[in-house]
Amino acid sequence: MIKTWMRRTAQCMAALAGILGLGFQPSLSGFFDPPAAHAAALRTVPEGNRYRTQPAIPFASARRTAASQATYDQKFERVLDVLRRDKRLMRSIKQISNRYSIDPIHMIGAIVGEHTYNFNSLDSAQSYYIKALAYAGIDISFSHGGEHVEEFVKRPQFEDCRTNSKTSNTLWSCYEKVWEKSFRNKTVDDRRFPNRNFNETFFQPLFAGQSFGFGQLSPLTVLKMTDRVASQSANRKLDAANAGEVYRAAMDPNISLHYMAAVIQDAIEAYKTVANVDISKNPGLTATLYNVGDPWDRAAAFRRSGRAWPRENYYGWLVNDRLEELKSLL
Repeated sequence: MIKTWMRRTAQCMAALAGILGLGFQPSLSGFFDPPAAHAAALRTVPEGNRYRTQPAIPFASARRTAASQATYDQKFERVLDVLRRDKRLMRSIKQISNRYSIDPIHMIGAIVGEHTYNFNSLDSAQSYYIKALAYAGIDISFSHGGEHVEEFVKRPQFEDCRTNSKTSNTLWSCYEKVWEKSFRNKTVDDRRFPNRNFNETFFQPLFAGQSFGFGQLSPLTVLKMTDRVASQSANRKLDAANAGEVYRAAMDPNISLHYMAAVIQDAIEAYKTVANVDISKNPGLTATLYNVGDPWDRAAAFRRSGRAWPRENYYGWLVNDRLEELKSLL
């Protein structure tokens, strides 16, 4: 009796929809199939590289490598040697990866990529820890032209960011976009702002480099990921008012590995959510996103591109190409 009533109701709704041009399709399992039932299944990106040969390496990387009188192969092997020797570090990588539900090969790939192309040496975990303590003792302020970044983002141009952002990642990403659109290389309220990105302008007051530690994290990346890290570890949430602690989070392996894992976890989540693809089986792609950043915008760009799969850059290409050597560390 109930099935007959449902069938007749569905038929009536279909007829009405036909009159209105709505294209309603009845379902005998219920009044209608929810949209989720028609969503495409999550696709897993195949292992390996999409490019046959390595994409071009940026000139800045080549210049840094030449200055150190080393080759990329030499730097790659040097990083692997450090990781092989430091058993405690490898245990930490595995434990933290497990906490963030990612394969530790993604963290290995990011470390190797950064120190092969974007940094000239890899110190031991102990030396990074000592540096972190030194950084924490320095009086640092995230400011530009005497104005602290926390005061700067109180300007009306950032109101939507303050009102609508749910996490530290969306908040600081929003601030970054508003800076690019409304302040970078522009005159606002009779003040000329530099033609530099948000991180360079506010977050490296004492240092020429933009990133630090094993994972070569920038202070801005730490601030973006602080909610994600605080929710999954014993590390407390950080803010821009305490610059020394932010720098310590980037430098201290006991903390920075959590932030590395959070960055990778966020990238995997972005591509699942926005592009409906799972990149967690392709370390070259997570390494690429670790290198270039902005995974949510890049996932949206990939979805619009119509390409079958996302593609690695020069940095991620190396990780996939030498994957068996990296796996031997685990």
